[in-house]
Amino acid sequence: YVVANPKIKLPKKKKVFLIGDSTMADNNNNPNAVGWGVAFPKYVDTMRVEVINKARGGRSSRTYEFEGLWKEVKQQLQPGNFVIIQFGHNDAGEINKAKFRGSLKGNGTETQIVNRADSITETVHTFGFYIEKYIKEAKEKGAIPIVMSQTVRNEWPNGKPELREDSYNKWSKIAAENQGADFIDLNVIIAKKYEELGKEKVATFFPKDHTHTDAEGADFNAMIAAESIRNLKKSALRDYIEIPKKKE
Repeated sequence: YVVANPKIKLPKKKKVFLIGDSTMADNNNNPNAVGWGVAFPKYVDTMRVEVINKARGGRSSRTYEFEGLWKEVKQQLQPGNFVIIQFGHNDAGEINKAKFRGSLKGNGTETQIVNRADSITETVHTFGFYIEKYIKEAKEKGAIPIVMSQTVRNEWPNGKPELREDSYNKWSKIAAENQGADFIDLNVIIAKKYEELGKEKVATFFPKDHTHTDAEGADFNAMIAAESIRNLKKSALRDYIEIPKKKE
């Protein structure tokens, strides 16, 4: 056997932070709600990369910031780290009541003052504002942000998987372009793959509801996310992606 040489230092692993909602998070190992971030490490070179899944169920672009979850990630960022940013599923929620997680639509600068149930006043911004904030602040720490549009729900209007092309996909893309970050329209890419698989097969990915996948669905989405990163011609992260060859 080979004895490790204590004088040889292994290169420091690159860190990839994932920030988003339950469709990316581990969700306390709930088998009926597995986020794609759980399977994502299978598709990277884990000898050189560490995936840190900081996605949290039920969060929107607004509440991820408001609750201090982004602050916690930001404090850990080092130059050369990567941050994958994906929100949208919860941003259409109530703005000024119930869970207080809705963000304003679009990419504008408008705001709304909200008096929260705990007597705290909050200035709510647009979805695009929050995405740009994450990009900008990641870059300030020397990290490399990649924005993705949201995963696809198991909804088939007109016989095709539901898309968010006129809302959260578009707003995510505009935010990424405004701040010079890479953008992957994962919503559209997964929808095309779901169409190829067919409605019946895709339904098996969603045992709980139309939004959350099981482990197989999470793995499928993680593989698509990884392939999409590898297709980013100018991204340094593409060099760390490893897609296992399919068995013949």
